[in-house]
Amino acid sequence: MEKKEKKKSSILSLIGKLILAVIVLSVVINACGGGSSKKESTSETVETVDQASNKETEETEEDLEDVSETENGAEVETEKVNAEADINEEEETAQKEPEEKETENKDEAEEESVPAEYKAALNKAMQYADIMHMSKAKIYDQLTSEYGERFPAEAAQYAIDNMEVDWNANALAKAEDYDKSMYMSKQGIYDQLTSEYGEKFTADEAQYAIDNIKADWNENALKKAKDYRKNMDMSDDRIYEQLTSEYGEKFTAEEADYALQHIND
Repeated sequence: MEKKEKKKSSILSLIGKLILAVIVLSVVINACGGGSSKKESTSETVETVDQASNKETEETEEDLEDVSETENGAEVETEKVNAEADINEEEETAQKEPEEKETENKDEAEEESVPAEYKAALNKAMQYADIMHMSKAKIYDQLTSEYGERFPAEAAQYAIDNMEVDWNANALAKAEDYDKSMYMSKQGIYDQLTSEYGEKFTADEAQYAIDNIKADWNENALKKAKDYRKNMDMSDDRIYEQLTSEYGEKFTAEEADYALQHIND
C-alpha cells in the first residue's frame, strides 16, 4: 500500500514538471518570433508530452483502481472475520445457557433434598463460628455432644462440610480474647488454642494467630503478677516462678523480670 502511494506521488510530480516545461518552452518560442517549423516542432513536442502525460495518467488510474480494490477486499475480509466471531460467540452463549440453567436446577434440587435437621445443624454451626469464634473440631463436638446440641453425627458432618469460615481468622479472634481478658502469654495462648481440652484449632491456625496478634507481652506479665500479689499475696520469688513455669503462665524470663520490676508502680 505504501509503495503504491509513493509511485502515485512520483508520477503526478513528473506530469507537473513536464507541463511546466512545455509552457516555458512555448513562451520562449513566441517571444523569439520563431517560424512555422519551430511551431510545428513545438506542437509535436507538446503532443508527445500530452501522450506521455495521458499514458502516465492511465497508469495512475489503474494503480488507484488496484489500491481501491485491495482496500475493498480487506474491508470485506475484516467484516467476514467479525461476522464469524459474532456467530461463534452467539453459539457459545447458546451452549452455556442450558448448562448454567441445568446446574442451577441441580443445585436447587439438592438443596430441597437436604433434611431440615441438617440445615438446622448448619445454621447452629455458623452461629458458633461467627459469635464465639470456635474451631472446626470444637464446633463438631458441640453439635454432637450429649451436653451440647445433640445433633446426629451425619447432620453435624454436613454442617462442617458446608460451612464457609476463615478458621485462621477465628483462631486470631479467640487469641485476642485470651490476650485482653486473661492477660495470657504468647506460649500460653498457643497451647490453649491447640489443646485437646481447649479450643482444638490446628497448629497452623494457632500459629497464624500468634504471628498476627498485636499484644504487649510485658504488660500481660505485669498484669498477671499484680493479680497474684493482690489476690494471693504471693512473694516476688513465687510470682516469678508462677509466671515462667511450664505448668503456670509460660512467660519468658525477660517478661517476668519486667513484671517484677514494675509490680509496685
